[in-house]
Amino acid sequence: MIFNIQRFSTHDGEGIRTIIFFKGCPLSCLWCCNPESQSFGPVLMYNPGLCRKFGDCLKTRNKGITASPDGIQIDRNLIQNPDEFRDLCASKALIVSGEDLSTEQILHEIEKDQPFYSSSGGGVTLSGGEPLSQGAELDVLLTELKRKKIDVAIETSLHIGWERIASVARLTGTFLVDLKHTEKEKFNSFTGGDADLVLENLKMLAKCHDRIIVRVPVIPGFNHTVSEMRSIIDFTKTLYKLSEIHFLPYHTLGTEKYRMLGMDYKMKGNKKVGVEELSGYVDYAHSLGLIAKTGG
Repeated sequence: MIFNIQRFSTHDGEGIRTIIFFKGCPLSCLWCCNPESQSFGPVLMYNPGLCRKFGDCLKTRNKGITASPDGIQIDRNLIQNPDEFRDLCASKALIVSGEDLSTEQILHEIEKDQPFYSSSGGGVTLSGGEPLSQGAELDVLLTELKRKKIDVAIETSLHIGWERIASVARLTGTFLVDLKHTEKEKFNSFTGGDADLVLENLKMLAKCHDRIIVRVPVIPGFNHTVSEMRSIIDFTKTLYKLSEIHFLPYHTLGTEKYRMLGMDYKMKGNKKVGVEELSGYVDYAHSLGLIAKTGG
């Protein structure tokens, strides 16, 4: 299931890229900037600022939406099928995030930008959510992209069984691996996941794949300290053939999405991290012989 296709990106891999965002993720990172990507099914998003009170959403059989003086009220516990509301709201105040597209439909969208890949050394980046949590359809897509000689990067947390990673490695040009922390308890409390699974998968991937870039989201209160970041950098340095690390500063651009989803944003009150705050991390990585930069 796809929730977005972004064209002409220059931040998630080499050259000009088309990013395919898949829904569904095994982690629930407290700072996630795409909370609509966490569930594997479609979700309903509501922006009251766009509501013009046309009332079309109130005419459905679904009782999860009721009128209020400020627009509408949504009881998400009563909404079993968000697809009932797809393309229903003329003002786009109510939208459904997540759509099932066939491999052929995704390829059609990708091929629209193929001339830009050739001229810039770009290609396709699969993101999410967690793209490796997708089923056999992902393997079919990767096989077709390989056949068409379109470069593929996969942005992944590696929080999945090794067999799944190994099955797509030969079809993937670059792995953009989110390495969030090396300490098990801290990782679990902020993401709900298992740091050891990620670290072991990354060790094994580094032994069998030539193009891996470690990307570290720098999050205040989570890993934005010299000791924690040096632990991440030191671990990266130990990995076979791996030589590049990127530091991604925390931002607050996704906070509005939580309100649109009726979710509580657990990181509220944190200020965005400035690029200048990352210079010490970059310098330390350089001192160990790693290629290091900020941003994507």
